[in-house]
Amino acid sequence: MTEMPYVLVLFYSRSGATAKMAQLIGRGVEQATGIEARIRTVPDVSANTQATEPTIPDNGAIFCNEDDLRNCSGLILGSPTRFGNMAAAMKSYIDSTGALWASGALIDKPCAVFTSTSSLHGGQESTLLSMALPLLHHGMVFCGLPYSEAALNTTSTGGTPYGASHLAGTDSDQKISSEESELCHALGKRIGRLALALN
Repeated sequence: MTEMPYVLVLFYSRSGATAKMAQLIGRGVEQATGIEARIRTVPDVSANTQATEPTIPDNGAIFCNEDDLRNCSGLILGSPTRFGNMAAAMKSYIDSTGALWASGALIDKPCAVFTSTSSLHGGQESTLLSMALPLLHHGMVFCGLPYSEAALNTTSTGGTPYGASHLAGTDSDQKISSEESELCHALGKRIGRLALALN
């Protein structure tokens, strides 16, 4: 039996907002007929150099392994903003993908990015663009959100042409707005459709 192609929705989430976005994006991927979403996360990092994370998380998405990444038909990468950049846990994971880069495993596969911030001008766009850089080094085809998505013109919370975003608030208690949700779905659907077309 042939495995259905999938888009890997790979995220790191600390307060839960990025995880909720990953679920919405996954639903968008599966709006494209003939492809599924595979939602995975990455382990946290700490100053302790010994492995302290369980092999399988207590709840939520399971950890991504190299085969999840190698065999995907598309990739959507998400992280909360840390000083205008992706969180250390995601950066650490991406930094470990040298073997995939050397083999060219991700070349010509579509990719996109998403983020969540505490403040509206807290680095959403710089985080999205900085997450795109290693994906471009992998030879992936980077995709944003076109302005044909009406929510890009009406949102007063998150949402950018560089990828989906969410304004979580300083206490991470703001719900994902209708525009943010719409843009998450649109991003997932776009990458699902492109993954089928390119692969």
